[in-house]
Amino acid sequence: MKLVTFKTTAGEQKTGLLTETGIVDLAKASNGQLPSDMLTLIDQYEHCAPILNGLLDARPDYELAEVTLLAPLPNPRSFRDYVAFEQHMLNAGKTFGHAVAPVWYEMPIFYFTNHQAISGTGQAIARPPLCRKLDYELEMACIIGKQGADIKAEDADDYIFGYTIFNDWSARDIQGKEMGVPLGPHKGKDFANTIGPCIVTKDELNRYRTINDRFDLRMTSKINGQLICDGNFKTIHYTFGQMIERASENGVTLYPGDILGSGTVGWGSLIETNFTAHRPLEPGDEVEFEIEGIGILKNMVI
Repeated sequence: MKLVTFKTTAGEQKTGLLTETGIVDLAKASNGQLPSDMLTLIDQYEHCAPILNGLLDARPDYELAEVTLLAPLPNPRSFRDYVAFEQHMLNAGKTFGHAVAPVWYEMPIFYFTNHQAISGTGQAIARPPLCRKLDYELEMACIIGKQGADIKAEDADDYIFGYTIFNDWSARDIQGKEMGVPLGPHKGKDFANTIGPCIVTKDELNRYRTINDRFDLRMTSKINGQLICDGNFKTIHYTFGQMIERASENGVTLYPGDILGSGTVGWGSLIETNFTAHRPLEPGDEVEFEIEGIGILKNMVI
């Protein structure tokens, strides 16, 4: 199923089930048995799942045009972002003038991004005042659905709630300076993280799963309608299971509502061609991501 967070014309924020014809208001359709916020729904999913399954054929309460979609999980508990695609590492490394560190091939590497700077599809993204090399990053993200620590990769699927599209907006001129210190990106990344348009529960993607535990999913990016990147998630070097194992090792607890970003698919950012495929993003540009099986994530830069 595809789950969304939306706002009504009256300003009410609700959780919904996205169907081909509209949105089912989960709290209303369940007579109050289901929560009206996504984080609580994820926390209580073991209890909520049978009720949700009973609403799969429910008549929508809203047409899409009647509501505003928000980030499907507006308040994640934490947000780790990985760099799990080798092609992106090779491409970006050339621009930044460094080779891929040997340790990258030994373990999935991540940093913590700003879990408070969350936006959804259709929301305008302001270019930071000190930035003139604004970039995007085409990623997929998984949402943790169950608490656990020291989770093995082969058991990690039990801890995944679902998946969404993720745009890791990046101020490359700011990031380029701070990456001179081997501490990872910070101010170049913390101003905007966009997810959406929905969360697909993990069962939705089973038909795309490959024999090596990846997903055969086309991933595209467009700027003002122009196709820039046409990639596939199956090219990822590390699986989400391996990322979860790395995040939870040494007794670290993952919680429902934590998000793990996959990192950028190869050619899924403008820095990979040093902005020759397209100039840096400017106010007025529309960025559109699409991942097969999930949907379209679209934002305007202001």
